[in-house]
Amino acid sequence: MATGSDEQLMSDSGGEEAAAGRPQMVPVNMYEAEQALVLVTPLPGVMADDITVTIEGRTATIAADMRTKAVKDYLLHEWHYGPYERSVEIPDGFGGQAEASFANGQLALRIERGDGGARRQVVITRRP
Repeated sequence: MATGSDEQLMSDSGGEEAAAGRPQMVPVNMYEAEQALVLVTPLPGVMADDITVTIEGRTATIAADMRTKAVKDYLLHEWHYGPYERSVEIPDGFGGQAEASFANGQLALRIERGDGGARRQVVITRRP
């Protein structure tokens, strides 16, 4: 049974969206590396095969689904596993080749310098 403060935590963290089956927005760190832009985001509880990364123009979208829901009668429920979705505006000049890797519940997306182009999906490699 959730208390008022528990409900506020769920609301603040995107828990209500997850509980309703709608994607939660995940935090993203973005930095510029040599000749590339790197985005890193946590995606706990998903498998690499469940993640989709698309780039269209100056927008990168990361989405992840859950294979199964963890249905439990929680006494305290402050965080949720996916589904997740986040779109991020890419700075000018970073529209080149892109690659993504996933390990330890964290996705790293690397976009090289270059002109943006048509919509494309980025292949995700699994790191041990």
